[in-house]
Amino acid sequence: MNYLFLGIAIMAEVIGTTFMKQSDGFTKLVPSIVTVFSYVIAFYCLSLTLKTIPTGVAYAIWSGAGIIFIAATAWAFLGQKLDTAAIIGIILIVTGVLVMNTFSSASAH
Repeated sequence: MNYLFLGIAIMAEVIGTTFMKQSDGFTKLVPSIVTVFSYVIAFYCLSLTLKTIPTGVAYAIWSGAGIIFIAATAWAFLGQKLDTAAIIGIILIVTGVLVMNTFSSASAH
């Protein structure tokens, strides 16, 4: 259940970040409301996750997955271009998360 909450937190954060861009500096009401609501859900679910998953591990997963989903969402829906350096950087972040979760004793619950 703890990884389900982390997944919900990540998706809510991606939605919040995407709508934050659309809120135009919180000057547009609906995207601003979606942003705030999404972040409330994200941080609530993250707090539930931190009851059982170490903070560093949860944050590494949050960051790694979040950067992939936000970059993909920005590319697909907001016209953001990803150059080779950006793609390599994303791959390195994901690799780091995988190494940490696979080989580090810090990921033990």
